[in-house]
Order: sequence, then C-alpha cells, then structure tokens
Amino acid sequence: MNWWKEAVFYQVYPRSFKDSNGDGIGDLKGVTEKIDYLSWLGVDVVWISPFFKSPMNDFGYDISDYKDVDPIFGNMSDFDDLVEEAHKKKLRVIIDQVYNHTSDQHPWFVESRNSRDNPKADWYIWKDAKKDGVPPNNWVSLFSGTKAESMWEWDENRKQYYLHLFGKEQPDLNWQNPDVKHEIFESMRFWLEHGVDGFRFDAAAHYHKDPKFRDASTGVQIKESLFKSVRDVYYWDRFSGRPETLLAVEEIRDFLDSYPGEKVSVGEISADMGLCLYLLFTLPGRFSMAFNIDFMEKLSLDAEKVRQLIKNVDTSFGDRAWPSYVLGNHDNFRIINRLTEGMEANHDTKKKIAKLAATLLLTLRGTPFIYYGEEIGMENTHIPYDKIADPWGKALWPKTGRDVCRTPMQWNDGEYAGFSDVESWLPVNSNKSCVNVENEMKDRNSVLNYYKILLKIRKNNLPLRRGNLEFWDAPEGVLFYTRTFFSMRTVILINFTSSEKEVNIKEKGKVLTGSGKNTGEDVNGKVKLLPFESIIIEIL
Repeated sequence: MNWWKEAVFYQVYPRSFKDSNGDGIGDLKGVTEKIDYLSWLGVDVVWISPFFKSPMNDFGYDISDYKDVDPIFGNMSDFDDLVEEAHKKKLRVIIDQVYNHTSDQHPWFVESRNSRDNPKADWYIWKDAKKDGVPPNNWVSLFSGTKAESMWEWDENRKQYYLHLFGKEQPDLNWQNPDVKHEIFESMRFWLEHGVDGFRFDAAAHYHKDPKFRDASTGVQIKESLFKSVRDVYYWDRFSGRPETLLAVEEIRDFLDSYPGEKVSVGEISADMGLCLYLLFTLPGRFSMAFNIDFMEKLSLDAEKVRQLIKNVDTSFGDRAWPSYVLGNHDNFRIINRLTEGMEANHDTKKKIAKLAATLLLTLRGTPFIYYGEEIGMENTHIPYDKIADPWGKALWPKTGRDVCRTPMQWNDGEYAGFSDVESWLPVNSNKSCVNVENEMKDRNSVLNYYKILLKIRKNNLPLRRGNLEFWDAPEGVLFYTRTFFSMRTVILINFTSSEKEVNIKEKGKVLTGSGKNTGEDVNGKVKLLPFESIIIEIL
C-alpha cells in the first residue's frame, strides 16, 4: 500500500509557527525547533506552506524565485537542516509549489512585460484589448473581494492586458509555452535534490485556460465564501479542470515517479464542481491525492448531512482513487468557529466539539490533514482593521478575511504565546491562557492529548488505516460507522447533538478511546453517548 495512504499530514504555516530570531515572524529554524513536538504528537508528514523569495503580497503564494528561501524565513542551509532533522525523526517533508502564477516581481515577468518580442514575451498570458479598450473577456478575479473586478490588468508598456486569476500582483504563467514547463520541472528537480518527499500543488486545476478566452455564458455572481468567487460552471470550465491541465498533471506524476522513493503529490483543486473534479485529478497516473476542500467547507453538526457528505466521497472514489479529509487550512476559518457558529458554546463545549471533529478526521477512509493549532483547539482571532495583513482581508472588509486563521501558534500562556519574544506579525488570540501546548500537555483530558491518543490508535489499528467504511442505522444526530479489514472491525460512534443518545451496536467490544469514556472499558451491545461525545470501539 502506498505510504501516503496511511500517513497523517500536518500543515505548518511558517510565518505563524515559531519565531526563532525575534522579528515577530515565524521561520524555518522555528519549524526545526518544533520537530520534536511534531514527532511526539505522532504525525507522519510535515507540509510547509511557501517560504520562497517573495514580495509577500499574498504571503508567499506570489513567488519571485522558485529556487531560494526568502530571508524572512532564513536560508537554504536552514531548509536543509529542517529536512535532515525531520528525516531523523522519521517525518517526511512536503512543500508547496505555486505554478499557476508568479509574483509580478519575478525576473521572468519583469522581462516579459518589457516588450512584445523579448525571449520571455509569451511566458505569461497577454492579450490585446477589445476595440473599445475593455479587457479581452468578462472573467472576474478570485481576489475581487466584495467587487467584481476583472482578471485582466492593463500594462501601459506593452499596451496589452495580462491575466491574473488571483491578485494583479500574481500574473498567470503560460503553460502552453514549453520553456515555461521546462523551468517548472527544473524547480521541482531542485527541491527533490534537497530531500523533499513530495509537493502540494497550489491552484492546480487552473494551469491551462480556454484557448479561445470566451466570455462566461451567463452573468457572473460573486459569493461571500473564500475562494468561491464564481457560480457559473461554464465560466469555471474556462480555466478549471481543462483537459490540457490533466495532461500536465500526468506529466508531473511521471516526473515524480521517475525519482527513487515514492514521492507524493497533493493537488489543490478548488472549484464549484468539487468532488467530481477532485476525483478527475486523482485517477491513476495523476495526483496522489486532492485536498478535499468540499468536505471542509460543508462540514457541520448536522449528522445526516455529514453522513451523506462522507458517503459521496467514499462511493465516488471507491477503488478508483484515494480520498483525503481535512478540517481547515490557511484560507478558511478555524473548524471550531465554523462548527459552533450561531451557538452559545463555552470552553468545555468547544473542547468536546474539537474532539468530535478530530475523531471524524482520523477515523475515515482516506488520508487526514491537520492544520497547525487544530490539535490544541485554536480558534479564529479577532483582527482589528489596522492590524489586517492579508490584502484580500482588506478587500473583503468589513467581512472577515483570512488573517483570523493564520495567527501565531499558541505554545504557552506567555505574552506572545511562546511564538516570539516580541510583538508578532498578527495578534495572538486572548484564549492563549487556556488553549496552548504547554498547558494541554499536562492535562490528560485536553484536546491535544486526545489528538495524540487518536494518532497512536490509528497507527496501531489496521481497520482505521486500511479498512472499508460502512454506515449503520443510528438515532437522529448520531453517526455510527465501522472500519473493517478482513476479520478485524472497529466501530466509531459520534454524537453531533447536545443531548444524550443511546446506540445499540449489537456486539461486544472494548473502548479504544473516547472523549467521555475510559480506555479499555467493556462494551456489550448498548452504548450511551453524552452530548458531543465520540467513542472508538474495537470489536472482540
């Protein structure tokens, strides 16, 4: 079985993980300092968000040099040390690759915009204006905020428009140019030779665009949710999931498979077509997995909706491809805030719901991804307008942007939560006094220790790693499913309600762990579930 199917991935947002040099910004040495913690926690793979040279208009997702570390995060020696220390602890390392676009300060774009006939003139997507001077089509930027702003930006020097799916500082690369593709593959080669175990490919559904650059078929509608700017599926088809992109993904997979050791590839496939597109991008010969944004965005405390959401994933993927599951990332609100929206939830209730979400994430058939801080129950942090760092957050104002889920990791209850000795680049959440690693390590009932126990159980339980998934009838508000591997069976019970429930599993077993039960406790048929309680049972 492929190693990544049984692994647990942990996303580190380096700006916010640990500041090692006292400038208020996290860095690579800071990640290395915390490798022991990640090893203790029990994850298998560290995914590091961008740390490449960048003007930081989109905090690293606007790259100006694919083959170097931005001084904010350290240098290449720091990265090599990180990989070496991680590998010593038997942790694999993957990194982001942002190949849909670069920064407008990348030397490639600086040369490309210089003239219409230089060697890199068509490394990006340039188009003439229409006769009346307007952009080439009606496509709307995904970073429009509350306004429907064009994907096209006028360049006075070339007297042409260039395409940018995201910010105007992030011009899209022209994947039809073989020289561009060559440089992209060379950058992958560079990081593979520095020891990485694979890549997460940002905005990977968008590499190729409609070659005719046709208008959207209907009016464009702006949505409020992040990274979901357009509802028009026909419109999405113009630059999302095109056949040419799938062929490019197959080339990437062939390239990675040519390297010794199995290199993993994770695609960020973000589009309204959701699940069906994830499957398309992960069929044999394509990405190992796709980041399951659809599950993350639709997850709620409605047990029946969650059951249907999971069944859709499990049935669709079947033996065709391998699914993933994820609760959060650097572009979405923290899972506790999303699940408790509209509720009056105290700290105790939030802890129960965090454990509920952890149980779900780590017991489904698929590869789980943990976003830093989820394992201690971190929440959104209020960011006053004068402290907003995310340019999209400013564009969305007064709606909330992405900074709220990117705040510093809470290591202890100190002034800056042990993240730094100085004021951090984003405010620290005031709940650091009770939600932090140091305190939770000492509390056997903490969210952190629950994650650690779950991860250990998953590692030692073949049904949870490899078994088939099957749902069973349960009282309203309860999920009852099993993971079965040959004769071994594990039962998962999750109460999504604030009321007690009783489930008859009709079998004998013992509790492996539970948010309200003692490990090793015998089970004989009927099981009582407390509000928001989760239980994992090994069938005897």
